[in-house]
Amino acid sequence: MSELVTGEAVALELRPAKLPSRSLAVLIDLAVAWTVYLLVTLGVLASTASLDDAAMAAVAVAGFVLILVGGPIAVETLSHGRSLGKLACGLRVVRDDGGPIRFRHALVRGAVGVVEILLTFGVVACIASLVSARGRRLGDVFAGTLVVRERVPTVQAAFVPPPPPWLAGRFSGLDLSGVPEGLWLAIRQYLSRMGQLDPQVGWAMAQRLAGDLVECTGAPAPYGVPPAAYLAAVVHERQARDARRAFGGGGSFAPSGAGVAFAPSGAGGALGGDAGPGTSRGTAGSGGSAHFPVSPGSPDTPAPPAPPAPFVSPGHSAQPGAADGPGGESSPPATGFVPPA
Repeated sequence: MSELVTGEAVALELRPAKLPSRSLAVLIDLAVAWTVYLLVTLGVLASTASLDDAAMAAVAVAGFVLILVGGPIAVETLSHGRSLGKLACGLRVVRDDGGPIRFRHALVRGAVGVVEILLTFGVVACIASLVSARGRRLGDVFAGTLVVRERVPTVQAAFVPPPPPWLAGRFSGLDLSGVPEGLWLAIRQYLSRMGQLDPQVGWAMAQRLAGDLVECTGAPAPYGVPPAAYLAAVVHERQARDARRAFGGGGSFAPSGAGVAFAPSGAGGALGGDAGPGTSRGTAGSGGSAHFPVSPGSPDTPAPPAPPAPFVSPGHSAQPGAADGPGGESSPPATGFVPPA
């Protein structure tokens, strides 16, 4: 991966094309160009058989320059860096700042390519590409261009467990603008692999990542919340913001596997479950399993859930006995209706 900086000081991560893919693209382009050149030459010779030797040589040179030199330049200019061979191999020629090439870039590449590809049978181009860190030949160096890969193999994203329900939405006011992408990547990798780690190693890693995240956000982590659960909740909040920014609206965002059920922590911040101290806990639903490591020595007993608030019908008082009539029976609500005398 190569990091290019645009004129607006934006860093672009592009994957430069290496010698094998570039060689295959050049071979395809040369095969097409030579086929067209031979067909055009045979047609011109058949139609100009009455010309003398000097005229025939001038026609041959003109055909060579127009087809083998001007053809690639015109194709790269009109297609913005995608010839037939590069299209087949998933490559594209771009400027050093990541922008599309113009006629002058294609002209310099084509003129230098006559020497380093056609006249030397590609030896100079191969040596220059092997020496260059980004696989550039001399034409790319003089023109200020780079050949990059457009088709990058996709990798299936690892499953990141959702946070406990009692932490969802708790960090909606957290400032995440100062968190670098490298830290986000490290947190996602940890959350997707924490079930494979040793409990103590996973706990220490979660504490270190949570500390780095607290330093970047400037807000302390809530007391009693396990570091892994804190990381999962903050990642969930960032995904929700990205979803709202991409699709608009103010609706809530639930990642895949949001049906996982978690028990809230007890006095020591350990998630409830049947496992003993120092082991991973958490119950998984149909959306997948998620185990948050807990601190060794955390208490086993989870905090009981809070009782639901009593329902108060309209016209009743929330204080017990306030609207009770004689005998402990509740009186009907006042309607303002007065019966006739």
